[in-house]
Amino acid sequence: MGDVAKDLMSGTVGGVAQLVVGHPFDTIKVKLQSQPAPLPGQKPKFSGAMDAVRQTVAAEGPRGLYKGMGAPLATVAAFNAVLFSVRGQMETVLRSEPGVPLTVKQQFIAGAGAGVAVSFLACPTELLKCRLQAQGSVASAGAAATTATAGVAATAASTATAATVVVRYGGPVDVARHVLQSAGVRGLFKGLIPTMAREVPGNAAMFGVYEAVKRMLAGGPDTSNLGRGSQILAGGVGGACFWCSVYPTDVVKSVIQIDDYKNPKYSGSIDAFRKILASEGVKGLYKGFGPAMARSIPANAACFLAYEVTRSSLG
Repeated sequence: MGDVAKDLMSGTVGGVAQLVVGHPFDTIKVKLQSQPAPLPGQKPKFSGAMDAVRQTVAAEGPRGLYKGMGAPLATVAAFNAVLFSVRGQMETVLRSEPGVPLTVKQQFIAGAGAGVAVSFLACPTELLKCRLQAQGSVASAGAAATTATAGVAATAASTATAATVVVRYGGPVDVARHVLQSAGVRGLFKGLIPTMAREVPGNAAMFGVYEAVKRMLAGGPDTSNLGRGSQILAGGVGGACFWCSVYPTDVVKSVIQIDDYKNPKYSGSIDAFRKILASEGVKGLYKGFGPAMARSIPANAACFLAYEVTRSSLG
């Protein structure tokens, strides 16, 4: 098999492993990111990650933690084909001579190049996923706002409404149909700039740190004899570095992608950044950081382990 085909198959297996392990954490992250700042005197819908898990399971069952998984699962082959294949081709371009391993600096560059390419697939996929994941918390926030403005007589009815998850979309295809009707094909690429601002430095950090940790554990550039435990550790650390380096950008991306098309709250990435800072301070840029970090370590460890095992089995 050619190297591109091997990267395609190995990346797909790694992507599926990452998705299955990490999606529930991602759902909680998006719910925390997308909940608006509470009105004066009111508590936020979710007090934290565990509260978001409890409310989601109570309202939607365990399946609610996997809401929005259809879109990334359906595109995981294409996503990882681009990510790992472009990274593999970048390695070929950057390599000084055949068979010589890339330096850690070159691994950072290869990861950044893969991040540019994958952004164009990640943006529409993330948009569908985020709008599915966030619809419950957004609907409840709207109900809470209605309660605050409608007066005492409407309190009981509005509270009952707030406790119910209002389902606007039946699935990723339904989301895509609504987006296309509202904003055309361009609507699917809403948030492309912050997506790229996340994927380029994030993948540079992830692949670069992954290679650096492997070399540290192996005691040199030859990492071919590393055990599975070392690969898991390197993948987990690499994934954690991805999110540590780009998390505020991911928050901006999420709020822009769930924003209304007809009456948007944000005019762009900079406007979203400023409004989040003004209303919630720096901590607003780190909403959902705990679940993101809790997800990144096992999910990326699973991804890299599955990739390495599949790649080595293909020869």
